[in-house]
Amino acid sequence: MIKKISKKDKKDWENFIKSKDKVENKDINYFENKKNINIKTIDLHGCTLDEANKTIKNFIEKSFSQSVNKINVITGRGSRSKNKDDPYQSINLGMLKYSVPEFIKNDNELMKKIKNIDFSSINDESQGSFNITLKKNDL
Repeated sequence: MIKKISKKDKKDWENFIKSKDKVENKDINYFENKKNINIKTIDLHGCTLDEANKTIKNFIEKSFSQSVNKINVITGRGSRSKNKDDPYQSINLGMLKYSVPEFIKNDNELMKKIKNIDFSSINDESQGSFNITLKKNDL
C-alpha cells in the first residue's frame, strides 16, 4: 500500500531541510552508557569434560585480567550426548551444559572473580549457552 504524502507534510519537511535545526541523536547517550561493556564468547562444543573445564578456567581468568564484564559460554544442549545411553553415568553431569557450571561453582578461586552465573538459562532445556557476569578487576 502506497500512502500519499500530504501537502502539509511536504511543507513541514521542506521547512525542516531549509532550517538550521537538527534532529537530536538519541543513540549517543545510549552508546555512551554501553561503551564500558566488554563481552567475550567461548564455544566448548566438541570438548571432553576435562578439556572444557580446563578451557573455561583459563578463559575466565584471562577475561577477568582483561576487565571483561560478561562471558557467554556456549555448551550446546547435550541433545547428541552419548551419556544418555550409559546407565552408570550421570546424564546431567556428563553433559557440558550442566557440568561446566558445576565445575565453576565448585572452584573457589574462580567464584571470587564471578558476580553471577545465569542458572535460569542452564536449566532451560531449549538453551545451549549461559552467561557469566564477572566482578570488576581492581588490579
